Amino acid sequence: MFRIKRAGLLTKIVILALLIYMATALLDLQGQIRQLQGQKESLDRQVAEQTQVNADLAAGVEDPDDPDRVAAIARDKLGLAVPNEKIFVITN
Repeated sequence: MFRIKRAGLLTKIVILALLIYMATALLDLQGQIRQLQGQKESLDRQVAEQTQVNADLAAGVEDPDDPDRVAAIARDKLGLAVPNEKIFVITN
């Protein structure tokens, strides 16, 4: 007949310690996963924004003489205005 040998107290303590260690390691990994997912979402937004900027720049390169684009640059970057146009500057 086979005898079933019961685990000793030391074996039970070692197994319990291993289970506690594995549980805490798992919780730590879940925290790291959440943090990295947040970073990924932030980077995805940055990529989308940069893709839009690149598309805008490509459109500007394709048609550099577009009158609307030239007027927008003159108004926004150079501070120029169309004759008889009134510009209001709001300061806080």
